[in-house]
Amino acid sequence: MSNTDTDDARFEDGREAPLNLGALDGDDLQVLSSLAQDAVFPITEMKWDAKARRFGLLINRFRWEDAANTRHKPERVQSVLAFDTVLRVSSHGIDRSDTDTILSLLSVAFEAGEDGAGDIILTLAGDGAIRLSVEAIEATLKDVTRPYVAPSKSVPKHDD
Repeated sequence: MSNTDTDDARFEDGREAPLNLGALDGDDLQVLSSLAQDAVFPITEMKWDAKARRFGLLINRFRWEDAANTRHKPERVQSVLAFDTVLRVSSHGIDRSDTDTILSLLSVAFEAGEDGAGDIILTLAGDGAIRLSVEAIEATLKDVTRPYVAPSKSVPKHDD
């Protein structure tokens, strides 16, 4: 038996599976926020279905979970970020009439109210924000395309 037959598998050899995650509390939502940080999306890719009480975004998410990978250039992937039990949606700092606008998501946070209800705040670059008033946290982040090389070919950077 050769040495290669008995080597342990390495993390780096694992397959890169698409994300399909849910969030039901503030801690879960922080995980989704960290994975969706620096996502970009056209303003036209936000949808609220008031009857279904669902708000969704089709985002171009930076693959933070793979950022340290040296096998390929930094990647993005299209993902759906969706929220259920949404009662109201409001925004500020966003001109919804400018359909050419590209937005950049900085964070997703929860401001608790009573009995599990509260507001989910999507903070955008440039002082914009979207507020979702929800009965409870019910969010999903699901990759819907194969990863592609980030157009910038670099990892997003933040000023301290």
